[in-house]
Formats: sequence, C-alpha cells, structure tokens
Amino acid sequence: MSAGEARIDFHGGTLRAHDLPDGAAEQAGFTFDARQGCHRARAIDYRPAVVALKRAGVEFADEARAYNELELSARTKREPYPHQAEALAAWLKASGRGVVVLPTGAGKTFVAALAIANRKRSTLVVVPTLDLMAQWHDNLAATFAEEIGLVGGGSYDVKDLTVTTYDSAHLHMDRLGNRFGLVIFDECHHLPSDAYATAARMCLAPYRLGLTATPERTDGREELYTELVGPVCYRKDITELSGLYLAPYETVRLEVPLSEAERAAYTAARSEYTTFLRATGIDMSRPEGWGQFLMRSSLSDAGRRAFLAYRAQRKLALAAPGKIELLERLLRVHKNDRVLVFTEDNATVYEIAKKLLLPAITHQTRVKERSKILAGLASGELFAIVTSKVLNEGVDVPSANVAIILSGSGSVREHVQRLGRILRKDGAKSALLYELVSSGTSEQRVSDRRREHVAYK
Repeated sequence: MSAGEARIDFHGGTLRAHDLPDGAAEQAGFTFDARQGCHRARAIDYRPAVVALKRAGVEFADEARAYNELELSARTKREPYPHQAEALAAWLKASGRGVVVLPTGAGKTFVAALAIANRKRSTLVVVPTLDLMAQWHDNLAATFAEEIGLVGGGSYDVKDLTVTTYDSAHLHMDRLGNRFGLVIFDECHHLPSDAYATAARMCLAPYRLGLTATPERTDGREELYTELVGPVCYRKDITELSGLYLAPYETVRLEVPLSEAERAAYTAARSEYTTFLRATGIDMSRPEGWGQFLMRSSLSDAGRRAFLAYRAQRKLALAAPGKIELLERLLRVHKNDRVLVFTEDNATVYEIAKKLLLPAITHQTRVKERSKILAGLASGELFAIVTSKVLNEGVDVPSANVAIILSGSGSVREHVQRLGRILRKDGAKSALLYELVSSGTSEQRVSDRRREHVAYK
C-alpha cells in the first residue's frame, strides 16, 4: 500500500483511518487521536463505518478485516425444528445481529450452526466455561468438515471456526478481533459484565449472535445487548415448547418443617443477625448490602456474633436435617430415574455426598472426573449426582429427568437453568422438579422470588 492512500486498519482492538478525504473519517464515526496521528474508532463500529464510507462514495482500502468467506460442507444433513428455522429467519431479518432466547434443550447450538452455514464467514464462538468450550468444539466438529480451533484452557489454536471462553476472549481480542466475521456469544447473559463487554467492543465482526435461555440480569445491564450483539430478535419460553420439542414437566414445592429445637435455634440466630442489620442501617436487598455486612461485622464482637448467627440461620434454612431425610426418601422413590440434586453451596454438596454415598460435582472437580461422572449418569451406571452451581449452565445431561432443588439463591435465572437441565427431549421421558423449602424461614421468600417465571406458573 503506497503512502497517502486512503485506508482503514485494525490495531489493538480498535480501527484506524488513514488519509481519508477531509471530513470523511468524522462522518464515519472516527475521532482524531493525536498520539497516533490518525483517526480512530472502536472495532465494534466497523460495520457502520464501512457502510458510511461507501455511501459517501469514499474509495479506501479495507485492511481491517482479516476474516475469510468459507466454503462450508456439512457432515450430515438435518432439518431444523420450526422454532429453530424461525429463530434463524428472525436473526437474518435483523441483519445478522441479535439475541435468540430459547430454553435449555431447545437446540440453541443448532441455531448457531445454521447461522454459521448461512453467513459462511470465519466464526468465533465465545462460551463461559472450559466444559462448554469442549462441548462446542465436539458439536462443531461433528457438524462441519472443518478443523475447529480452541483458545483457552492452555490452547491457542486459531482456525476459521474457533471456540474460546469469555475470559480468553478478554485476554486475546486485541489480536483476534479482526479474524472473524461472525461472533457467537453463548450464554450471552454473561456478556454485559465490564471485562466481557470490552472484549465484544474490540471485535469488528459485522455479524453477531447471542444465545441464552435467560436474558434478564438483576443489575439491568441487559440493555447493553443492543450495542454489543444486537437486540432480542426471537424468543420462545419453556411453556411454548414443552411436550413437542422439550420433555413435558411438572414442578412440585415441598415444605419441610423444622423441629422445635431447630425452630428455636433458627429464631434466635435470625433475631441476632437482623438486630445487627437494623442497628447498623445495612439494607441487604441493595447490591452493596453484603459487602457492607462483611465489613461492619468484622469491626466488633457484636458484628462477629451477627456473622456467626447469619451462618447458623442460613444453614438451618438451606440444609436442615429434615431436608436431608426427605431427600433420602425421594432418592429411594426415584432409584430407577436419573436424578440431579442441586444445592446452594459446596459444603452441603460434600455433606450429602458423604452421607448418601453420591458422586459430587463442584468447581473443584477435575474435567476428566466430571466427564466420567456425567457419562456414568447417562449410561445408568449412576442414578444420581449432587452438585452446587457448576451444572446450572450449558452442560448437556440429556438422560436426567428428575431434579431436586435442596437449596438455591433467589435468582430466577438459576432456577430456570436448573429446570432446563432435565428438559432435553430423550424419547418419551417426562421431567419432574422438586423444590425443598424450610417452612417458616427466609427461604420461603427466596423461593417465591426465584419462581417468578412463566415456567412455574
């Protein structure tokens, strides 16, 4: 490229414009950067910048994009379900930018494959965990006759079809941001966090697809989808697909009473904890409440007693002995099913695993061991496993048909994700979710909050 010729290029997660006609760079959204001696824009603004320059009749060399147009060949031919075809059509109508909301088990991965096959551009798939990275790698390798790249978990192998994690995307997007024409954000409710949003802005991909079952966030930052990936362009909820494309399901809430001694201990601990909150003016319903409680409780004997009281009343509500006894009875009833037991914390996972001799999966479980346990559940060698939060999201467990929520947070997303783990269609199976709640405790309010979803109406 000769000096003085109009061009744009990609540099460290941004776009640079060189030697454009007077005023053209500003009209295309660039601003002058005195340090670099050129006009600069965000990489995410590549598409509107190029459109603006072409509409203005500006001739320029595009040295920014380094992605390829692909000749993709599918290993197998598969007809999409109606909702999958509708999702693709809605995304294309939105100019290949937008979020598709489908429940777990409804085939979001196949919608992504349809988008890749349609756009035929180098594609980066961004996922939240290493487990999902491996799962997407295998699914793409089974779908397309292409080598699939991996970036993350010790790998840095970039191909035209590549899978990475959100963390790795944040680390490497300054180098990868111009290598892909389509970027797919799986479980895109993670995307609006500051670091991941920055990575999305450092990528110039003109086509963007977000996938999630639960787009809402407690902090309200789902409004960033429009900027980072596009607005919600298609949505189907669990109730709309249950029976035909998802397993039919039933949800049952079982209230477990505390014993007299447990009730007295709970009431005393709860009183000491809430008295401290009132005395210090801490509002635990506010985002900063937990941090304030931790700080203030460390400053005095009364605070330390309040923190111990908090832990005591919480344990009685989340893992009361009566709950464990009921869990044991439910496991006997469902010994011929495939059961997932969910808890709020790892300590309870290990307590149940030890008491009931169940295999456990937490964030500490190594990938190979986790895969072996899930394979055992799928084959029938195991009939139940206990976990905390690591199976809430994304992991394929098609054989599971019973979920028992021993405890959880007040998050609607978490509760819907846990239900979704047992809804994947598998023959004529039907699914059943139990929610165990300690009666007369704060857990009842938590349960009411997390059931505020159409799937539980």
